[in-house]
Amino acid sequence: MSAKDQSTTEEIVERDRRHHLHPYQVFEMIATEGALPIASGDGAYITDTNGNRYLDAVGGMWCTNIGLGNEEMAEAIAEQVRTLAYANPFVDMTNAPAANLAAKLAELAPGDLNHVFFTTGGSTAVDAAFRIIQFYQGSRGKSEKKHIISRIDAYHGSTYAAVSIGGKPGDRKAEFHYLDDITHHLSSPNHYRYGDGLTEQEFADKLVAEFETMIEELGGADKVAAFFAEPVMGSGGVIPPPADYFPRMWKVCQDNDILFVADEVVTAFGRLGEWFVSESMFGVQPDIITSAKGLTSGYLPLGAVIFSDRIFDVIDKTEHGYIALGFTYSGHPVSCAAALKNIEIIERDGLREHVREIGPYMMEQLETLYDLPMVGDVRGSHLMACIEFVADKETHEVYPPEIDIGKRVSNECDAIGLIVRPVENLNVMSPPLVITKDDVDFMVSALREAIPKAHAKAEEDLYEMRAGESSDAVEGQ
Repeated sequence: MSAKDQSTTEEIVERDRRHHLHPYQVFEMIATEGALPIASGDGAYITDTNGNRYLDAVGGMWCTNIGLGNEEMAEAIAEQVRTLAYANPFVDMTNAPAANLAAKLAELAPGDLNHVFFTTGGSTAVDAAFRIIQFYQGSRGKSEKKHIISRIDAYHGSTYAAVSIGGKPGDRKAEFHYLDDITHHLSSPNHYRYGDGLTEQEFADKLVAEFETMIEELGGADKVAAFFAEPVMGSGGVIPPPADYFPRMWKVCQDNDILFVADEVVTAFGRLGEWFVSESMFGVQPDIITSAKGLTSGYLPLGAVIFSDRIFDVIDKTEHGYIALGFTYSGHPVSCAAALKNIEIIERDGLREHVREIGPYMMEQLETLYDLPMVGDVRGSHLMACIEFVADKETHEVYPPEIDIGKRVSNECDAIGLIVRPVENLNVMSPPLVITKDDVDFMVSALREAIPKAHAKAEEDLYEMRAGESSDAVEGQ
């Protein structure tokens, strides 16, 4: 905490409980346990208001790529605030950081992705991409070409359009409404969970065929506007694409005049050792890339839609004369200055090269946990990883939601000084790019200690739960 803030941890937690609605808040958990209040951060570590230090293996929210507390970044931000804290981005005004960053992103992006629209984060980048797609198709006289195809387990953000495009079952709450008339979802590419005995290649064949069938069911290529896909799924469970699935899905898009949108909000800016991974790792040239998170390493909010000459050349000639799309903080000069400095640091300090070395080491060490009870799958790529916990390794049966096994493991990790992200029966890891081998070794040793503890307690509670159900059944006879 700052020297001026003399609040106790208890006071902060109580204020937070009473007044702060968290993203994806689990209401009972906040009511009973409260939130963990973080006071400071340094590199790959964070410290809470009680002085407890943790290795942040989540990287904030997939985003603290260059690490926390970087003085060079702090100075760049401060200098831009002194020079120009804000400038109107609408219509015919710009600022130097926004113009320079747009040019830099066009240089780093693959192929002819030479145009950039700035947003405030990943969700708004996906939302803006959706709007640009609509505008593009309408501007070329194809207003019926409006359907969007995504995948089950995909996460594309939390705006109205973005959450509709996303396909995580847990996000499809009955209390909300979605754009279900024009958004559609293919099967998840999670081979471990849904492969049903098929080889990776057979599974990929099945998924591609399903895509082709859905296009026909929607009325053919003249009805389908775009396909959205994360190169490696993030919040849906860190799911790498099986076999040759990704380039074949792109080929279907090419053959049917369907825009291919690569959601690289998580995968870009070094997390997998590249600036962008669609083309370099999977051989796919997207029409649009959405990005955020690692773009500024989380120092300031910023997202970007990077799109092709093909799209710009159409919308630039719209009969309406302009595109009705914009945010007050589009191209914010301080955020753009932070992104430019972030890219400079990643490049100068060789962080992409470091990820190519440390990433495979992290995955190899995490795979040593397969011998532990309930570790069903360890998957990911470089500095995106996930452990899936199961009640039965042979059948892949999961624990009941009431057991909340992912949170149980993360709670045990907290006590050891490690932050991992629980997502139902998963623990997700996406540490800062500056993580070291010693950090990885600590992460794996902490998980090796935490998982058996969580397993033992889960089994006890599961036994009691089933005993109670049996007793209720007998009484009901």
